[in-house]
Amino acid sequence: MSMRMTTLIDSLALRELVTGLAVTLKYLFKPKITIQYPEQRTPLSPRFRGEHALRRYANGEERCIACKLCEAVCPAQAIYIEIDPSSSSDRRLTKVYDIDNTKCIFCGFCQEACPVDAIVMGPNFEFAEENRADLLYDKHKLLANGGRWKKEIDASIAADAKYR
Repeated sequence: MSMRMTTLIDSLALRELVTGLAVTLKYLFKPKITIQYPEQRTPLSPRFRGEHALRRYANGEERCIACKLCEAVCPAQAIYIEIDPSSSSDRRLTKVYDIDNTKCIFCGFCQEACPVDAIVMGPNFEFAEENRADLLYDKHKLLANGGRWKKEIDASIAADAKYR
C-alpha cells in the first residue's frame, strides 16, 4: 500500500519534471561547448581514418611494392591491384591501384597490413561527392592525396609511432 501511495505522491508533485528542470537550470549558466563547425575545428586523433592516400619516398618513388596484402585483408573487397608486368623482379610496381570508397568501411586494415606504409588513411573527412563514380579512386588520385596531405600524414604517423 505504501509503495502505491509514494508513486501517487510523486506523480502528483511532478517529481520527474522538477528534476529535469533542475538539470536544465544547472547547465543554463555554464559556458557553452558548442563548436561552430566551418570556422572552428576540433583536433583529430593521429589514428583518424579518413580519405585514402598513397605515399611516396623522399626521392619521389612510389612506396607500394605490389604485395597485395591490403587487397587480401580488405573485408569489403574495395581494393583492386594489378602488378605492372614491365616492373623488374627486385622492384615490383603497381599498374592499377583502385579503391572503391562506396564499398569501403574505413576499418584501417589496409593501412595496418601494408609493410612499407604505402597506403594510409589521411586526415581528410570532407570528400563527399554527388556522383558515385567520383568515389572510385585510381592510383593517380591516391598519389595526389598523398602529396596534398603529406605534412599531416607524416605528423600523424610520427605521433602514433610509439604505439605501433
